[in-house]
Amino acid sequence: MVKHIQKAAVIGSGVMGSGIAAHLANIGIPAMLLDIVPQSLTEQEQAKGLTLEDKEVRNRLSEGAIQKLFKQKPAPLSVKGNAALIEAGNLEDDLDRLKEADWIIEVVVENLEVKKKVFELVENHRKEGSIISSNTSGISIEAMVEGRSEDFKRNFLGTHFFNPPRYLKLLEIIPTPYTDPEVISFMKQFGEDTLGKGVVLAKDTPNFIANRIGTYGLLVTVQEMLKGGYGVGEVDSITGPLIGRPKSATFRTLDVVGLDTFIHVAKNVYDQVEGEEKVVFDVPDFMLKMRDKGWLGSKSGQGFFKKEGKTILELNPDTMEYGERNKLRAASVDLAKQEKGLPNKMKALVYAKDRAGELLWSILSPVLLYSAELHGEIADDIVSIDRAMKWGFGWEMGPFETWDAIGIERTVEKMKQEGKTIPAWIENMITEGHTSFYKEENGDQFFYHNGSYQLTEENEKAINLKRWKKKNGIIKKNTGASLIDLGDGVALLEFHSPSNAIGMDIIQMVNFAVEEVSKKYKGLVIGNQGKNFCVGANLGMILMEAQDDNVFEIEMVVKQFQQAMMKLKYSSFPVVAAPFGMTLGGGAEVCLPADYIQASPETYMGLVEVGVGLIPGGGGNKELYLNYYNSLPKGVDFDLQKVANKVFEMIAMAKVSTSGAEAKENHFLTEADGISANGDHLLYDAKQAVLHLAQHYAPPVKQQVPVVGETGYAMLLLGAQSMYRSGFISEHDLKIAKKLAYVIAGGKVPFGTEVDEEYLLTLEREAFLSLIQEPKSQMRMQHMLMKGKPLRN
Repeated sequence: MVKHIQKAAVIGSGVMGSGIAAHLANIGIPAMLLDIVPQSLTEQEQAKGLTLEDKEVRNRLSEGAIQKLFKQKPAPLSVKGNAALIEAGNLEDDLDRLKEADWIIEVVVENLEVKKKVFELVENHRKEGSIISSNTSGISIEAMVEGRSEDFKRNFLGTHFFNPPRYLKLLEIIPTPYTDPEVISFMKQFGEDTLGKGVVLAKDTPNFIANRIGTYGLLVTVQEMLKGGYGVGEVDSITGPLIGRPKSATFRTLDVVGLDTFIHVAKNVYDQVEGEEKVVFDVPDFMLKMRDKGWLGSKSGQGFFKKEGKTILELNPDTMEYGERNKLRAASVDLAKQEKGLPNKMKALVYAKDRAGELLWSILSPVLLYSAELHGEIADDIVSIDRAMKWGFGWEMGPFETWDAIGIERTVEKMKQEGKTIPAWIENMITEGHTSFYKEENGDQFFYHNGSYQLTEENEKAINLKRWKKKNGIIKKNTGASLIDLGDGVALLEFHSPSNAIGMDIIQMVNFAVEEVSKKYKGLVIGNQGKNFCVGANLGMILMEAQDDNVFEIEMVVKQFQQAMMKLKYSSFPVVAAPFGMTLGGGAEVCLPADYIQASPETYMGLVEVGVGLIPGGGGNKELYLNYYNSLPKGVDFDLQKVANKVFEMIAMAKVSTSGAEAKENHFLTEADGISANGDHLLYDAKQAVLHLAQHYAPPVKQQVPVVGETGYAMLLLGAQSMYRSGFISEHDLKIAKKLAYVIAGGKVPFGTEVDEEYLLTLEREAFLSLIQEPKSQMRMQHMLMKGKPLRN
């Protein structure tokens, strides 16, 4: 078997195949994308005088799929340049090149006979020991390898990605009885460490784990909606974030997936099961009518929902007509919204005797029982089932975690009163005195399995910060942040304020961390495991002080933030920032002074203060300028004005990277900074970076930096004034642009004057304070706090 995957081949260039190829390209693995040769010319090809023998025609399907990657949303490519790693080809001219691939992935139509023919071709051209896999969403993996050689069988397995592959974490690995255990082990580790996936081992059963339970849950929801007379909008209003599910809830999810795809997945199970299970997987007639009408969801422009202008309408399943979208209103919904923590919200809902409670119980309890009935059939343990649903469907809690949250004994009693059959292994578990599927001891998690609790297997790189703190304690904590011993002489500064917004509590903890780490530790990681790394400064606090004319207080906070960032930058130990998700404004300003940034692949970094009528005030302008300046080779062609222009554009336009890779292109990250393939390994990777830097660490030398001065300031304003005269920006936008340009240019000094960082910080602070006193800036801040989006005034 192969020990490294250096090149891959993807057979099938549909949305899934091209998405897998894009994901491979994003992590730096070249991929050949192969599809069938077209049998006829398009009108455009005829007009060009092409024939069926021309390469452009023969590679049309795969080349077209690569071009579509640039237009798809969400973007499959982390940066557009990654497409260069995908090579278009076809299944006639390029078959012999399969010998170049260490991993061959089949992603063709869901038809067993077609797949078997593809694998016959693959066998005749692959190199011995290469890994072959199918991305099928439910066809038997073992059936695909009938008639194949021993080497083929040993190296063959299912690798079921979820769409879109870049964003959805789950990778189900499905071995056959013939698959070499070393291949299984290698692909699991490769999936986690290189592909960045959450990997679960699934049994070779219809639809495997996540699609089996997820499809069942969606169909139960549809059937209960029809039975109880609920509307599509009512169901979606309570089956989303309120119960720890994605915003797309139930029917919006179906619109995104595509009704034709969903019906195919449901039929796959329907054809292979019997009894009550078969009844559930029998798709309701109105959904079949929708399919026949072409109402497939987002890809066809209408499905369960349809947009007319700015109004979103919902489908009435009885009349097949669209009407006003409604939300389900009930006392339990209002109560749940006031509760803290998902378990408490769930309890408030599922035990309520109102329309919301009755609906949720009627769709949740069958899914819990179904998951329990399939335990052992689709996966070896409950952990795999829970992880599959969280990673594949975006559930905050898997079915067994949900059961723990709402109480096993209470729910089982309620189920029995309703005449439902409880799986024997759960009855035995309760009889033995075990009242939860999971338990924690000294920061370790255990799960119930075959009569006892077993330690949950974790990748050592996936540090669970919540459990780590229970096990190892906290050095110091305040309302906004904690300092934690991460082991091996490395400390972690964790933010945990609301939205991880930066206030005085975090600034105080930064100052404490610098002092403490300098005495006792090798270095510091700045990171957390919240929803986002940091969305910026505490805007509400700043606005309140501004409205009270407490300019002195604001200046003190801004100056202390600037000083804290300078302490981090010039400390006697290495500092590594570990950003992920939204890393905006002050969040970016925390990262930029660090010695090294270890980012997540999905890091959305930007200095966005102009959106609330301000400019960066914590050193962001200076640090981004230095990143750009230091990245360019100094020589005859060096253009200082270009540096100023690019930084001005990035901040004035509030540009945010759409990935960690794009953050590197935008110079929020330097070329030396790292990107973790797996976001769950971010803290581990950041810790390793600290240990590496600590071996021969010396603080950076303070540098004088040349600025463009007055002449450069004039150049920066030309574009902004042109946009103002054209009506693209408002008068207040222009005022903000002037302040920003003055800071970036370095004030009223001659072009090329070298200034120090303190000088630039002073300019930045003065501009920030002047803007915060502007009524229109305060209006923008208030609008952002109330509406969550920028105001253009």
